[in-house]
Amino acid sequence: MTTMQPHTTEIAPRLDTRPEWKALQQLAQTDGALHLRDLFKGDSGRAARFSTEGPGGLFMDYSKQRITPSVFDALLALARACGVAQRAAAMFRGDKINITEQRAVLHTALRAPRGATILVDGRNIVPDVHEVLDRMAAFSSAVRDGQWRGHTGKPIRYIVNIGIGGSDLGPAMAYDALLPFTKRDLSVRFVSNVDATDFAEKTRDCDPAQTLFIVCSKTFTTLETMANANTAREWLLRGLGGDAAAVARHFVAVSTNAEKVSAFGIDTANMFGFWDWVGGRYSMDSAIGLSTMLAIGPDLFRDMLRGFHEMDEHFRTAPLESNLPAIMGLLGIWNVNFLGAQTLAVLPYDQYLDRFSAYLQQLEMESNGKHVTLDATRVSWSTCPAVWGQPGTNGQHAFYQMIHQGTPLVPCDFIAFCASHNPIGNHQDLLVANVLAQAEALAFGKSLQEVEQEGSAAWLAPHRQFDGNRPTTTILCPKLDPAALGRLIALYEHKVFTQGTIWNINSFDQWGVELGKVLAQRIIPELSGATPKPTHDSSTQQLIARYRAARGL
Repeated sequence: MTTMQPHTTEIAPRLDTRPEWKALQQLAQTDGALHLRDLFKGDSGRAARFSTEGPGGLFMDYSKQRITPSVFDALLALARACGVAQRAAAMFRGDKINITEQRAVLHTALRAPRGATILVDGRNIVPDVHEVLDRMAAFSSAVRDGQWRGHTGKPIRYIVNIGIGGSDLGPAMAYDALLPFTKRDLSVRFVSNVDATDFAEKTRDCDPAQTLFIVCSKTFTTLETMANANTAREWLLRGLGGDAAAVARHFVAVSTNAEKVSAFGIDTANMFGFWDWVGGRYSMDSAIGLSTMLAIGPDLFRDMLRGFHEMDEHFRTAPLESNLPAIMGLLGIWNVNFLGAQTLAVLPYDQYLDRFSAYLQQLEMESNGKHVTLDATRVSWSTCPAVWGQPGTNGQHAFYQMIHQGTPLVPCDFIAFCASHNPIGNHQDLLVANVLAQAEALAFGKSLQEVEQEGSAAWLAPHRQFDGNRPTTTILCPKLDPAALGRLIALYEHKVFTQGTIWNINSFDQWGVELGKVLAQRIIPELSGATPKPTHDSSTQQLIARYRAARGL
């Protein structure tokens, strides 16, 4: 059994020169060509062999992935050779593994128990985390209990979270996921898009006297967030007679820039900070989750943190061969790098997880959508699939046709729950029957002979044939609650970490979002100000000119 070991600083050889990689390339030609029908027929213990139970009863069946025992052992060997365990230990320890920004990567510290010790530059950061959590809890309780009131003395009824990226996707996903646990007389909305329509529609029915805005921007300079925050400030003051003192009762900040927060009119006593060792897409369990805590209350928020921590500990301590996030990561490596898959569909069979796939898009694609290794050399292997999906059963009547009979290979993660928050009739049985049926159909398909035996005409039979052999993993949990949500998110976080380690890339920076932002700053004044100088390519110049003409400039 292999457990997590101390980190080493050994320079890694190129991934595609490793003997473990070459062994998997050979297995892709042999074992990878086998059909799941034959794999199940030849191994009565396959389902038990390739399934694992994790914290909180989270059960993962990956027996419908196109692997054999030889492939699984080879994937484990690759993980060991690439130092997944050692690098995980370095992350948990607080080493600065985000080398391009010289930062530790410690989202796991956000859910560490109060008495834990995690050092960053010699300082135990756990007390700092819990100090912020305690302040969040006190504020959330005051709002929820009606003690915190707006400028006119009315209680808060509307909460509008203003952020973008990780400051929006995580809280918005969590609010939908945990809707059964929310205080229903608090209406929580999320504004992220700089398109004014987003703000206008989210605030259309809000009463300014009862609206609280949470502005989430670490630097308090994010273009989209501050544009929306300034619009919100103007909207509030128009609705409350222009008294600037009202801002302090209707705005709080999740930021570290006290000077700009104060200049905006927010009392810095109501500023909740987080740290540079927390990346935006890993921050929903930090102060960025203030809207979540306001919605579900401090106790349930801590239940969510407990779920995160349980999966953290599982990833940190479980042997690789029974380590759920590591196994998920390795299966993704097999599908992407050896079977040629270019996408991953995440298909939750629970309506409350309607934003989960969108959340994972950022988590995976911003983390591992990289083209150079840690030593800045160009990769020669694929590093990240495109992640997409929506809740079942809706997707079955939209894009499943392509998954079943299309030409691309689309691995799928199915997520289902044994119990519903809304146990009406036999709906849950229908829902779970569909997820199990889809995984079975994708794995085994229907041969041409079977179609013909059913009586289909020869000319029609090929249209009704299903090749099968489409890889899936099914995650089955008892019930969706705050702790279960925490476990699920941490499962995918550490899966992403595992893959980034094997691909030898930095999963914790995001330089790819910078260039477009810089160019936008140059174009903004050119759209409405003086005639722009011809500094762009001819296409961009043409589009600027056409836009200005349409605006009468």
